[in-house]
Amino acid sequence: MIAKIGQVMVYVRDQDAAARFWTEQMGFTVMHDEENDGMRWIEIAPRKDAETSIVLHDKNLLEQMDTGLSLETPSLLFYATDFEQLRNRLAEKGVTVGDIVEMPTGRTFNFADPEDNYFAVRETD
Repeated sequence: MIAKIGQVMVYVRDQDAAARFWTEQMGFTVMHDEENDGMRWIEIAPRKDAETSIVLHDKNLLEQMDTGLSLETPSLLFYATDFEQLRNRLAEKGVTVGDIVEMPTGRTFNFADPEDNYFAVRETD
C-alpha cells in the first residue's frame, strides 16, 4: 500500500547551484547531502519536520544510467509498506512496472500511467 508521497525528485545539471537557490533564495533547509556509489543526492525541505521533501538528483549521471525516467520534469517518489505485494498487484492489473532495483537509499521500482509518465516507489517500514 502506498503510504504517502515521500519525495519529489528534481533532475538538475548543477546540484550545488540548485541547492543554493532552494536554501538561499527560497529558505529551504538541507536535510541530507549524501553520496554513495558515485551517486549524490541533496534532500531539501521547507522545514526539518516536513513530511515531503525535494531531492535534487544529478541529471547528467541519470542520463548515463538510462533509467527510462523522463528527466525533463520532476517525478514523484511514493513510499510503500507492502512493497513487493504492491508491485505484484499493479502488474496483475496491467500496469507497466519495472524491476525491483537496489539503490543506495533502498529497494525501488517504477510504474507508468497510461500516458507513460513514470513514478517511483520505495520500500519503507
